[in-house]
Amino acid sequence: MKVLMINKFLYPNGGSETYIFKLGEYLEQMGHEVQYFGMEHKGRCVGNRVDTYTSDMDFHGGPKISKLTYPLKTIYSKEARVKIRKVLDDFKPDVCHLNNFNYQLTPSIILEIVKWRKETKKNCKIIFTAHDYQLVCPNHMLNNPNTHKNCEKCLGGHYINCVNGKCIHNSTAKSVIGMMEAEFWKLKGTYRYIDKMICCSEFMKTKLDTNPFFANKTIAIHNFIDKVEWQDNEKKNYVLYFGRFSEEKGIGTLIKVCQQLPDIQFIFAGTGPLENVINDVPNIKNVGFKKGKELEKLIREACFSIYPSEWYENCPFSVMESQMYGTPVIGADIGGIPELIQAGKTGELFESGNSNSLKLKIQNLWNDKDLCKQYSENCRNIEFDSIDRYYQKLIKIYC
Repeated sequence: MKVLMINKFLYPNGGSETYIFKLGEYLEQMGHEVQYFGMEHKGRCVGNRVDTYTSDMDFHGGPKISKLTYPLKTIYSKEARVKIRKVLDDFKPDVCHLNNFNYQLTPSIILEIVKWRKETKKNCKIIFTAHDYQLVCPNHMLNNPNTHKNCEKCLGGHYINCVNGKCIHNSTAKSVIGMMEAEFWKLKGTYRYIDKMICCSEFMKTKLDTNPFFANKTIAIHNFIDKVEWQDNEKKNYVLYFGRFSEEKGIGTLIKVCQQLPDIQFIFAGTGPLENVINDVPNIKNVGFKKGKELEKLIREACFSIYPSEWYENCPFSVMESQMYGTPVIGADIGGIPELIQAGKTGELFESGNSNSLKLKIQNLWNDKDLCKQYSENCRNIEFDSIDRYYQKLIKIYC
C-alpha cells in the first residue's frame, strides 16, 4: 500500500510530527511505501520522490513584503494544489493521510486530491488524524488565550465568536482571518471529502461530532506509546510535575497548592512563562527541561506525578508515560485525561482548576504510602496502544 503522509511541518516540531515520523517508519517496516508532503524547511528530514514542497511560511519572521500575501495564502493556496498534484501524479497513493494542514497548506489540498482521484479514477482514501480542534475552532484550542477559559462558542459553525473574543494572538485582524478561513471552507463543504477522521480521545470525538457532517466519519483511537520495560523502582520523597509552565496547563493552581503544602517536596521539570513564579516557591525544585533517561529517572522515582491541566487536553503523552514507568498520576478531570487514568487504581482525578480538590488528593496520596505503592504496582498491568496495536486498528481504516 502507498501512503502519502501530509503535514505542514516535515521536521521535529511537536507531537504531530513525532506521530507521522514514527507511524511512517512503522508502515515502511510492515512493507508499505510512504512519502511525505508539506512545507520546505532547512530542518526537513522526510520527503517525496519528486522533491516537491510548498514554500516555508514564517509567521514570526521573514520579509515584510511576503507577509502581505499571508492573509490570502492562509485561506487558500494555489501553490499547495499545484505542488501536491506533482506528488500525486508521481506517487499515486492509495491513502492520503492528513494531519496538521490548516493555514500553511490549507484545505485546498483536499480539493486537489479529490480532483486527481476523479480524473485518474484512482481509489484513494482521504484519512485525517485530528491532533487538535482545527476543524471546529479557528484557534484550534477551544480555549480563549486571553481569558484562559475554555470556550465552545464556535462549535456548530459560529465562527464570528473567534473575532469577538480576539482568540488568535489577541488580535482582531488575525482573528478575522481565522474566522474567514473557517467560514470559507464551511461554505465550500470541503471536509465532506474526508473518508475517516481519527480522534485521539473520546472527548475530542464528541466535539467534532457537533458538526453533523463529521459525526458518521469520526473514530476514537488513543495515540500510541513506545513499549516500556517494567522496573521495580525505589521511590523517593517527591511529587513530580513535568511539562510546560503555563496557565492553561494548570500551573497557577498547582503553585497555589504547593505553597499550602510546605512539608511536601515538589520537583518541576520543564520551562515556560511562569518559571519565575515557580522559582520563588521554597518547596518547589525546578530542574528545568529534561528528556530521555534523565526524565525517565525522575518519573520512575517520583511517588506520583500531577497533571493539572485546565484546558481540553486530548491524549497527553505525559499521563500515559508516567503510568508506564510505574508512577501513579493525579490528573484533572478535563478533556481526554480521565480516559487515561483508572481512578482509584492507577491514580486519582480532581476537579480541574479547583485548588482545594487538588490539595486534598495530594495530601491523601502522600500520607498513604501503602495506597501509593498499590497504585504504582497496578500500573504494571495498564495497557496503552503500542505502535503495532495502533497499526492493526489503522490498517482497517486504510483498507
